[in-house]
Amino acid sequence: MARIKGPVWKKSRRLGFSILETGEELQRRQYAPGQHGPTKRVKLTNYGLQLSEKQRIRYMYGVTERQFGNLYKKAATSKGVTGETFLFMLESRLDNLVYRMGFARTRRGARQLVNHGHVLVNGKKVDIPSYSVKPGAVIEIKERSKNMASINDALEANLNTVAFVDVDKDAKKGTYLRLPERSELNSEINELLVVEFYNRKL
Repeated sequence: MARIKGPVWKKSRRLGFSILETGEELQRRQYAPGQHGPTKRVKLTNYGLQLSEKQRIRYMYGVTERQFGNLYKKAATSKGVTGETFLFMLESRLDNLVYRMGFARTRRGARQLVNHGHVLVNGKKVDIPSYSVKPGAVIEIKERSKNMASINDALEANLNTVAFVDVDKDAKKGTYLRLPERSELNSEINELLVVEFYNRKL
């Protein structure tokens, strides 16, 4: 299966954006990577801004170019505001919800949990990270996997969960209550630039 490789912190510095949504990648060095150290950022064209924003969102959710494009096409033919619908679809991915519920410290870690068969959806094993979860679904860690140190550490470190999921940390089980609201998602991203990026290609 294709996956995004390479150091996350370097990607965050190049994009000037925290892919992990914690801000820690940019605390020490807020400039782009390179052997010459801090340099003045080049002013981007409109296309450059659109492309950069697409890469920000794609890396944040950890999806490949093909997955990203296919999901956008699906959002564009759905009812509602295309940009917001697109973000809601990304948030409904199983790997993202495992991360949102605090079972993993990062989306990459959540994707690994799903791939290795540690996650159940409505009582059935699902090992496809891109699986689209419907509101009301119950996501839980498989019984034999509940004592994994990585999961326990992640739950201890995660003090706050988003309002659109409900989590029982002791049972290692959570419910996807509803679709998120735009105000509950990352305010630093601008999905309208992604809509403009794809519209110019049509």
